[in-house]
Amino acid sequence: MKILVLNGPNLNMLGIREPDIYGKRTYADLISMIREHCDSKGIEVSFKQSNHEGDLVDYIQQAYFERYDGIVINPGAYTHTSVAILDALKAVAIPFVEVHISDIDEREGFRQISYISNIAETTIKGHGFEGYIEAVDFLSSL
Repeated sequence: MKILVLNGPNLNMLGIREPDIYGKRTYADLISMIREHCDSKGIEVSFKQSNHEGDLVDYIQQAYFERYDGIVINPGAYTHTSVAILDALKAVAIPFVEVHISDIDEREGFRQISYISNIAETTIKGHGFEGYIEAVDFLSSL
C-alpha cells in the first residue's frame, strides 16, 4: 500500500502555532510518528506540505500519476474555502481521509464548514496527531 499524507497551510508551524489548540509537538514529530507507524505496517508513505493552494492541487494530481492507493489530507484553512482542492480530489478518485488535529465542529462557525467532507471516505477530527494514524489504518483496511 502506498499513501500520501498531505498537509495544508500553517501545519509546518505545529508546536509554535496556538499550542493550546494544536499541542506542543512539531511537524517533524508528526512526520516521524506517522513514518514509524507506516514502517511497522509495511506501508509506503510520502509527505507533502504547502501553504499554497495550487501546490496542494498539484500534489493531489501527482498522486494519481504516481499510483497512490490513498491520501490522508489535512487541508488546514483550505478546508473551509477551496473548491479547487475538492475538484482535484474528485478528479483523481483516490480514496482519502480528511483529518483535523482539533475538533473543527467546536471552533468558530466558519471552521465548521468543510468543502471535502462529503466526498471523503471518513473525517477524523479532534483526535490530535493520533487522528493521522487512525486515517492510515482506515485506508489500509479498504
